[in-house]
Amino acid sequence: MNDQANSVDERYATTPATLTSWSRQDTTWMLGLFGTAIGAGTLFLPINAGLGGFWPLVILALLAFPMTFFAHRGLTRFVLSGREGSDITDVVEEHFGIKAGALITLLYFFAIFPILLIYSVALTNTVGSFMEHQLHIMPPPRALLSFVLILGLLAVVRCGEQVIVKAMSLMVYPFIVALLFLAVYLIPHWNGGILSTASVVPAPSALLNTLWLAIPVMVFSFNHSPIISAFAVDQKRQYGVHADERSSQILSRAHLLMVVMVLFFVFSCVLTLSPAQLAEAKAQNLSILSYLANHFNNPTIEFAAPLIAFVAIAKSFLGHYIGASEGLKGLVLKTGRRPEAKRLDRMTAAFMLVVCWIVATLNPSILRMIEALGGPIIASILFLMPMYAIRKVPAMAKYRGQASNVFVTAVGLVAISAVVYSFFA
Repeated sequence: MNDQANSVDERYATTPATLTSWSRQDTTWMLGLFGTAIGAGTLFLPINAGLGGFWPLVILALLAFPMTFFAHRGLTRFVLSGREGSDITDVVEEHFGIKAGALITLLYFFAIFPILLIYSVALTNTVGSFMEHQLHIMPPPRALLSFVLILGLLAVVRCGEQVIVKAMSLMVYPFIVALLFLAVYLIPHWNGGILSTASVVPAPSALLNTLWLAIPVMVFSFNHSPIISAFAVDQKRQYGVHADERSSQILSRAHLLMVVMVLFFVFSCVLTLSPAQLAEAKAQNLSILSYLANHFNNPTIEFAAPLIAFVAIAKSFLGHYIGASEGLKGLVLKTGRRPEAKRLDRMTAAFMLVVCWIVATLNPSILRMIEALGGPIIASILFLMPMYAIRKVPAMAKYRGQASNVFVTAVGLVAISAVVYSFFA
């Protein structure tokens, strides 16, 4: 038995190149993680984060990387702690039992699926508005337009998980270029903007209250938990005992890329627009791109804004579909039914198509409901569940005693309490 174990150790010891050489697959996953996190929410982040003033925004900028990296690393490690090929719902059942597994599977689905619905609505609105106002052609009936758009994205989905990740990684490139273009384009228009509030240091109580309510915005703007389960499963399949180390490297690079890119975009926006203008954009329920297009009345921005929004929403839709479909399949399997894998895939895709199409056609105003339902659930799964597992699960005992665990737990509790407070306030 010991000889067998030693041979296994020797086998892994002879493959250090898997960690020293960065592969194309690693880059694809890095951009896929980036693509899931940086989506439509990013286009509202300058408004929400900038309204609190200069000093809260600086503190949030400093917290962005550790808050994002440590939380998603914890969730990745949680999935890696399970058996080979186990996704997040399987690992929960393995560690906490069948009932807990069923509960987490249900919560996981309801945390992600509503976001998929709002992306369906946003995608239809963006394309319809672009056709009408920029292309000056009458868009087709909303029911037809939404059906074609969602069907097109689901056609990408039907090609498989790896195709989804590759498609998202390809869409990341123009999105990065577009964000950089907009951020640089605004530089000549910087007029101080939010710096007007820098001379006034808020009272500690007011500062803490602002940060308390703003942290959930940062958490969910950088959230890519829906794709973490598939990411961890693939890392374990690719790297075996080295999966934790390589996945941490991929996560750190992905998070550094997203934090630098997004914060540059955010600061460029808030240095261009005054706090009063940010408040006006929020009152009009516009993304920062739409507000900038109206503010400058510039043809370049008018065309670029909806195209950037389309790419952002489309790639976030694909990333969230992975998590939503995983949760739905888990719910079906938890009922005791065992349909054939291909049949289950077709059933899942059909359900997603019909529900997303109906909601996109009806065009409901459900953003408040999404935040109230999805926010606390995502924070519970992303921040608190992995930290609880580190304390209770023997397979994760090696991660105990790290200061990052306390930090992640505190941020998770703050995010949940702030979302609950804002919902009932």
